[in-house]
Amino acid sequence: MAEVVSPVPGAGRREPGEVGRARGPPVADPGAALSPQGEIIEGCRLPVLRRNQDNEDEWPLAEILSVKDISGRKLFYVHYIDFNKRLDEWVTHERLDLKKIQFPKKEAKTPTKNGLPGSRPGSPEREVPASAQASGKTLPIPVQITLRFNLPKEREAIPGGEPDQPLSSSSCLQPNHRSTKRKVDVVSPATPVPSETAPASVFPQNGSARRAVAAQPGRKRKSNCLGTDEDSQDSSDGIPSAPRMTGSLVSDRSHDDIVTRMKNIECIELGRHRLKPWYFSPYPQELTTLPVLYLCEFCLKYGRSLKCLQRHLTKCDLRHPPGNEIYRKGTISFFEIDGRKNKSYSQNLCLLAKCFLDHKTLYYDTDPFLFYVMTEYDSKGFHIVGYFSKEKESTEDYNVACILTLPPYQRRGYGKLLIEFSYELSKVEGKTGTPEKPLSDLGLLSYRSYWSQTILEILMGLKSESGERPQITINEISEITSIKKEDVISTLQYLNLINYYKGQYILTLSEDIVDGHERAMLKRLLRIDSKCLHFTPKDWSKRGKW
Repeated sequence: MAEVVSPVPGAGRREPGEVGRARGPPVADPGAALSPQGEIIEGCRLPVLRRNQDNEDEWPLAEILSVKDISGRKLFYVHYIDFNKRLDEWVTHERLDLKKIQFPKKEAKTPTKNGLPGSRPGSPEREVPASAQASGKTLPIPVQITLRFNLPKEREAIPGGEPDQPLSSSSCLQPNHRSTKRKVDVVSPATPVPSETAPASVFPQNGSARRAVAAQPGRKRKSNCLGTDEDSQDSSDGIPSAPRMTGSLVSDRSHDDIVTRMKNIECIELGRHRLKPWYFSPYPQELTTLPVLYLCEFCLKYGRSLKCLQRHLTKCDLRHPPGNEIYRKGTISFFEIDGRKNKSYSQNLCLLAKCFLDHKTLYYDTDPFLFYVMTEYDSKGFHIVGYFSKEKESTEDYNVACILTLPPYQRRGYGKLLIEFSYELSKVEGKTGTPEKPLSDLGLLSYRSYWSQTILEILMGLKSESGERPQITINEISEITSIKKEDVISTLQYLNLINYYKGQYILTLSEDIVDGHERAMLKRLLRIDSKCLHFTPKDWSKRGKW
C-alpha cells in the first residue's frame, strides 16, 4: 500500500506549460461538446473550472472518466491532467469549457510514463538546491566533514552528469576538474581502504568549489535509490516485471481500469472525525452508494448506518488496537500487530488506508506483514493516528511497506514520528533499512525531510580531535542512523553538500544549511525516546509457519 505522511501545499499543482488560467468563464457552446452519438462521452478532454490553493479560478485540462444522470441532471467525473488523482471530482455541466473539447481517438488509451493504461498521477516538482557559491557574504562553517573515497588511478569516469544520480559502489562520478578524471567508489565495510587513500583537507567556501557531477542524464536510475526522481511513484523501475513471492505491496499499474481510477466512497466517519477519501478502496459494492460509511475507531469494522455502529459499540470490547503495546511516552503509543494473528483488524486497516494510498496493492492475505499502529490516548481510549507496515522477512532490506498518517492528524509532526520509529526498530534489529518503492509524492517529500534532518544532525554533532578537521564515512553515517547507504548518498547530493577538491570529496556545510536545519529542528517537537521502547525482534526465518 502506498505512503502518505503529510500534505504538501501545492501538491497536485498544475505543471508549467499546461493550460493557463482564464480571465473569465468561457461561453459554453453545447453543440461543440456533442459526440457523433449526441452527448459528451467518456475519454473527452477539455478545460474545467476549479479553485486553486490561492482561491483563484483556473481552467486546467481535464479528462472525463465517467458520466452519470441524477434527477435529470448530468454530472461528470473528471481527472485533472498532471494533477494528483486525489483532486478528481464530480462537476456539473456549467464548469466545462465546451469550446475546447477534444474527443478521444478510436481505441486510444490515456498514455502514462510506462505506456500502461491509466492516468499518470501528478507529483511535486523536483527542486534541486543550488550549489553553495561564495558571494563574499557566506562565511565558512568551522565544521568541515571529510568523506573518504577509494580512488583507482587508471579508470576513467563516464563523461556527462546528472546531479540527481545517487552515489553507490557501482555508480560513477566525474569531478568538474579538467586535469583529473577518475572513477570514484564509496568506501564500504567490505572494501578495505587502500594505503594511498589519505584524509582530505578542508575545502573553504571561497568560490572555487567544484561540485560533484553524476552519471549521464540518459541513464535509468536505480530502482533502489530513492529521492532522485519526482515521479518515483510511477517510475518504470518501481513496477515489478513478475509477481513477487514475498509480501511486497507495490502496485502494478497495468491493472488500472475505469473503476479503480474513481473514488468509490463518499465519506468515512471514524470516531469524532469525518474523512473524505482520496482514492479508490475495494469496500463491498453495496457500501459505495452510501453517503457516509461508519467505522469503529477501535476495531475498524464498517457499518451501513449510525445505528449499526451504535449497536456494534455496545458489543465491541476493544479500546485500543489488538496486539502488543511496545512504546508509550505521554499520550503517544505504538502497538505491534501480527497480520496472521489479527487478520480481521489488519484487513480492515488496509481497506481504510487504501482510501488515502494510491500506489500500492491491497492484499487480503496479511500473514507476511507486521503492522505498527500509532495511537493518541484520552479518557475514551487509544485513537488511531497512523500506521506503517513491514514484511516479516524482507529480501531487499525494506523496513516499511506502507506508511500513512490519517488526514486529521497530518501537518502535526506525526509523519516524521512514524518514520523515526521505523528506523528505531531497525536499530534494535541491527540492520539498515529503506522504505519500499515507489513512494507517493507526499511520502517522498516526508522521507527526504527526515533523512536531511537526521544526517545534518549527525554532521553538525561531530567534534574535531587534536585540532584536526572531523572525518566521517558514508558507512559510518549509515550505521549510526540505520538509513541505507544509497539513501544517505542521495540525500547528501540532494542537499548539495558534496564538493570536489584536490582529488577528494568533502562535505561543506554553509550557513544557510545550518540555519535552515536549526529552524526546522525547533519546530520538530515530537521525537522517539528509545528508553520507552520495549521491543524484542523475532527471527522469522526460523519459523516454519508464521
